[in-house]
Amino acid sequence: MNKLTLLVALGLLLGSCARKAVPTASTTGPGTSVPVAESTVRATNTTFTFLNAKGKAQISLKGNKQGANLALRMRRDSIIWVSASLAGIEGVRAVLTHDSVRVINRLEKTYFSGGYDYLSKLLNVPVSFAQMQALLLGDYVPAPAGTTPTVTTEEAGRQRVVYPLADVVIERLLQAGTGRVQQLKVSDEATKRNLTVDYTDFRPLEEQGSVSFAHATFIQAQQPEAGVATAAINYSKVNAGRERLAFPFSVPKGYKRQK
Repeated sequence: MNKLTLLVALGLLLGSCARKAVPTASTTGPGTSVPVAESTVRATNTTFTFLNAKGKAQISLKGNKQGANLALRMRRDSIIWVSASLAGIEGVRAVLTHDSVRVINRLEKTYFSGGYDYLSKLLNVPVSFAQMQALLLGDYVPAPAGTTPTVTTEEAGRQRVVYPLADVVIERLLQAGTGRVQQLKVSDEATKRNLTVDYTDFRPLEEQGSVSFAHATFIQAQQPEAGVATAAINYSKVNAGRERLAFPFSVPKGYKRQK
């Protein structure tokens, strides 16, 4: 299964640009992934249980451009479901859980079923469920235990939070007032790999009080050997709350398994 297919399926699978996966410890509220931020960091995260969103994705990689209609469903801390289609015909469907990744490529009549190690090796970056969830929701992830972040207050009250994580530097820019993540940067100076995620077009969601959600996300990843890859995701419809959703996934007969 080629890289472009996976990028279309998952909206550019990049959780960080570190050379190796590093487990982190964060403080969370009981029964939820919403972190309790450091006392000096004024961050606000989403708290809904279910998310149902539709929009468009435009992906560019090594001169190849691919646009697709995107459907995203999520149950917090449990499952991420993504479907990408062209002209009303589904091309790729993917389901992510904590320990598994399953992808159907209807264009090539193939499927993949395995763990995150495959994706990490394919994309040359560590990928995990928690990273994907935070990336898609635009949520703040606190520094690991034992690491004190550098917090700087900039113009208009925005906060810039920076901390090291193994071989990389994590940098987040938080909006003033709302506390929502406006930008995420991950930099690896040794390998010259960089990831930048910009969150824009924030709008309040029904039944979510004052918490706003970014309806536009632009991801740019730069690696010396691969050049620059970008993904622009624009949501036209976003519903969040406690209404249960279905996450259908089945492999048609005759499809070839990719290893």
